[in-house]
Amino acid sequence: MNRGVWGEVVGQPEAVAVLSAAAEAAASIVAGGSPAPGAMTHAWLFTGPPGSGRSGAARAFAAALQCLATDDRPGCGSCPGCHTALAGTHADVRVVSPEGLSISVGEMRALVQVSARRPTSGRWQVVIITDADRLTEGAANALLKAVEEPPDRTVFLLCAPSDHPEDVSVTIRSRCRIVSLGTPRAPAIASALEDEGIAPEVASWAASVCGGHVGRARRLATDEQVRARREAVLRIPLALRRPADIFTCADQLVSAAEGDAQTANEGRDQAEREALETAMGGGGTGKGTAAASRGAKGALKDLEKRQKSRATRTQRDSLDQALVDLAAFYRDVLVTASGADAVLNHPDRAEDARTAAAAWTPESTLRRLEAVLNCRTALELNVKPRIAVEAMLTTLQRG
Repeated sequence: MNRGVWGEVVGQPEAVAVLSAAAEAAASIVAGGSPAPGAMTHAWLFTGPPGSGRSGAARAFAAALQCLATDDRPGCGSCPGCHTALAGTHADVRVVSPEGLSISVGEMRALVQVSARRPTSGRWQVVIITDADRLTEGAANALLKAVEEPPDRTVFLLCAPSDHPEDVSVTIRSRCRIVSLGTPRAPAIASALEDEGIAPEVASWAASVCGGHVGRARRLATDEQVRARREAVLRIPLALRRPADIFTCADQLVSAAEGDAQTANEGRDQAEREALETAMGGGGTGKGTAAASRGAKGALKDLEKRQKSRATRTQRDSLDQALVDLAAFYRDVLVTASGADAVLNHPDRAEDARTAAAAWTPESTLRRLEAVLNCRTALELNVKPRIAVEAMLTTLQRG
């Protein structure tokens, strides 16, 4: 069955029903109709745990809003409006993701100016902010002004882990309609992966070990390097036999995260630098080239600063995923030791969990789990990754 753009939203039937109805109301507005009050609103907040598909749901909704198949329910998935919105090339759909650790007030002010324009080729001007919880205070204030007095045909789609004030300010939240997403179940994730052409046995395995994170399941199913990194991380708990192993494992964890950041950003960094140098007249001759060269140096310095911030974020995200996998393993050890009838986060490492449960006391396992969680907190507080990781591994080795 063709679900159109809603096939991108895995395991969220309630949310799809709400968004589909809103897209129909939006189509009615464009056609000059008068849908029921509240059926469509100018600001939405998508909340849910990591991997629940917040940004995917926002993109699917944006595509449905731009759908040109007016003779059917919006969100056909095949018209130019749907296709370009999902592909990220629609002129009237802007996606904002933090390049570094936060979204600055300058970025948000520029976006607000663009969002005030009428749609150029589409039916709505849509702004998606994928990490609204990373807005600085100034950026949040700039966004609030736009949300309070939005243009008639502009829609803001915000994504955040929750609607708690620590994630989204109360004033912004009060002006948004909230769409709450849950953690997708493994069968729904496996089915979505199979629809993408992934072999059933691989899809089932990836869905069972991804922790309910659809994007992670997709990467595990399709990227051998991602699978190898997961295996390396999950070997650590039983590999910490001597104090010297602490430093070996710390080096592996931090080096892998640094490698991920370099691999993810290297090509993009170089392309951005070349584009900026060309735009600033690099290689030119004649009058004005000296002044242009001085301006280029300042612009390049700003670019390098943004790229460094982006690399830091990529490294932290990679390291955080490793810590999530470790925490899940120690949770599996506790489940195994207690004899509880609960699904393991890493069912393919059940034998390792049994070995650890037989060797460790529940108290020492809990201390290890707390050490992993404390390491995540330390990284959020900007503790140097190697120091935070070595402190964690010391506890994991000693128990």
